[in-house]
Formats: sequence, structure tokens, C-alpha cells
Amino acid sequence: MDFTLTERERSFQARVRAFMADKVRPRVAAVHAEIAEGDRWAAPLPSIEALKAEARAAGLWNLFMPPAPEGMAEPDDFQFTGERLTNLEYALCAEEMGRIEWASEVFNCSAPDTGNMEVLHRYGSPAQKAQWLIPLMNGEIRSAFLMTEPAVASSDATNIQTQIRRDGDCYVINGRKWWSSGAGDPRCRVAIVMGKTDPDEKTYRQQSMILVPMDAPGVKIERPLSVYGYDHAPHGHMEVSLTDVRVPVENILLGEGRGFEIAQGRLGPGRIHHCMRTIGAAEEALEAMTRRLMSRVAFGKRIGEHSVWEERVARARIDIEMTRLLCLKAADMMDRAGNKAAKDEIAMIKVQAPMMALRIIDDAIQAHGGGGVSQDFELAAAWAGIRTLRLADGPDEVHARAIARSEFARHAEAAR
Repeated sequence: MDFTLTERERSFQARVRAFMADKVRPRVAAVHAEIAEGDRWAAPLPSIEALKAEARAAGLWNLFMPPAPEGMAEPDDFQFTGERLTNLEYALCAEEMGRIEWASEVFNCSAPDTGNMEVLHRYGSPAQKAQWLIPLMNGEIRSAFLMTEPAVASSDATNIQTQIRRDGDCYVINGRKWWSSGAGDPRCRVAIVMGKTDPDEKTYRQQSMILVPMDAPGVKIERPLSVYGYDHAPHGHMEVSLTDVRVPVENILLGEGRGFEIAQGRLGPGRIHHCMRTIGAAEEALEAMTRRLMSRVAFGKRIGEHSVWEERVARARIDIEMTRLLCLKAADMMDRAGNKAAKDEIAMIKVQAPMMALRIIDDAIQAHGGGGVSQDFELAAAWAGIRTLRLADGPDEVHARAIARSEFARHAEAAR
């Protein structure tokens, strides 16, 4: 097994790493200052917008979108803007982006836009692509994904109750969603909404996905939700009500009853993208931890020289390396055999990556003492953000169940 990176992989990784070091990191303080000034929900932030222009000029734009499958030409209606990296190539770049929480937006590679763009690219009609995909890929607008609901256990998506009812040339939508990330951004122009078009159909044919302009009458942002006290303005995580929202029938994606099919196509890549960035966040925390341990003295020697900290640092390095290998294996399998064939590896990395990063960030917080839980360092915010990944795109328990069932199936014959 050859673990050597190709020249192309090394090139993109190095270019993103250099851009992060030379362009993004020096503007961290400016971004924080801009968020703190005036209306927290006003956007765009000047520093991030300037960085976007530089990233696009540097050819580091829309890196997440994989090449078209072998033998399949791009549709004539699709005007692609940006690079086309494989999942494996993108994994190396996304890890670098993950070192700073907001950096992926600089490269037009941030959630939920990436998943929504993939949905539109894969399942959208020519008209839908022209109206929404092209502006998204150009970074002119942003989007939201409305799936989770407060009234039901949305880890089982068959529970979703939002109604999408056909009425002549329109669909009428009624329901309430929450954790609608990005819906607070004034640049958010469209949402992909999942709901039921036919509750009498077979279980996995009841749900559909539909495009809803955020300015449509009846769409109301009820409130922003905080994550351990962080509101993540101006991006935000919103609770949204949909009351008699009318959209044209042409806004349905792929057709009625295709919601689960689309969800599986969307969530696989989205899950692994989160994991790629999480590895970068873990590396950032480990680096901060070791700097702190080597610069502080307690009981007559540097803190890092106490055996408990040597053990924690060693464990962190081991866990990062193991997790990265699993992530790269999953990405490579997606490239070689497709997302469906890699479902077990995607589920495994989705459970492993956040758990690994949370342990390392928690140790880094401990190493920083009282400062670790304050706003003076990025660690508390990083922990809060990554803690949500144990719930986002399916909770750990759902993925563990899928892994276990796959394992049971693999050994069923021997058991009989």
C-alpha cells in the first residue's frame, strides 16, 4: 500500500496551507473585530469578502466539487466555476481549512452551501441550476438546508412532519424547522426544504425536497439558536416557520417522493467534509496545547515535562494520525467505488473524528487553565462547534447502528 501523495495532491495541499498561513491567519483579529462591531447579523464581513476574491484569483475556489463520474460528461447547461478535486484531494485541503473555524467560506467550501450545491448539480433542472447553482458557485448568494424539526426526533427522518401539498401550479408548504444553519445570513437567498408530499405512500417515498426562496411570503425566521452560548453570527442556526408558503411546482427537486434519495446523495459527502475539517481543528488544538505546555512552569519544571501531559500529547498525536488515515481511506473509497460503497467508512469516520477532536480540544483547554474556557483563546468556541457534529448529519447512535448492522450482516452466514 503506497501512502505517497501524488504531485497534484501535494500541490493543492501546499497551496491551501500557504494561503491559510499568509492570507487567512493574519486577518483573524480583523474578522473578530468586524463581527463584534455594530449589527452582528449584518453581512458580508469585509475581511472575509476580500479573502474570497484573493482565493478565487489564486485558483482555490469551489474545491469541494468532485469530478463528474468517469464516462459521464457535464450537462451542457452547467457552467462550472472553480477546480474539480477528488474527495481524497479535497480531504487534504479541507484539513488545512479546518484550522480556523470560518476559513472554509473563504474558498466557497462551507456548509451548508457545499451540500446544497452538490444537490443542485446532481439533481437540479437546468432552470434550477441557472437560478440558484451558478450564483452559489460564484459566491454571490448563500443558502440553507431545512430538514430537522423541533417537534419530532429528526434522527429518524421518516418522522418529519412538514407538509408539501400540491395546489394547482404551486406547492403549499407548512411546518417548522430548526438548526437551519446559514438562514440568519442576509445573503441567504434559498433553502432546500425536506417535507412530506404524500403521507400515504410507502415510508421512504413520502418525503420530497423543494427549493424555497427565503423571501417567499410565509417564511419567517423565528429566532437564532445558540450553541453553548455561541450564536455564530452572521451565519447562525435558525428556527424557521413556514406558513402557507407557495412556490411553483418547478421548484420540486427530482420529483415527488425522491427526498430520501436526494438526502443520501447529499449527506454522504457533507459528513466526510465535516470530518476533514475536524482533523484540522484537532491539529490546531494540539499545536496550541504543546505551545502552552512548553511555555509555562509549575512545581519547578515546564508543565509539559510532567508525565500526565506527556501521555496526553502522545495520545493526541496517535489519535490524529489514526483518524486521518480512516478519513483518507473513506475519501479514496468514495472516489474509486462511489459514495454508497463507502457508507461504512463514512459512518465510522463520522463517529470517530468529532470524538477524537473533542478529547484533544478538552486537553488543550485544561493545559490553558482558566484561559482555556475564556474568550482569550479559540478553544472553548472550537469545542462547542465540534460538539454539534456528534448530532449534525445524524447522531453518533444512528451511525453506530449502521456500522453494527453492516458487521452483523457480514458474519450472518457464519452465525447460521
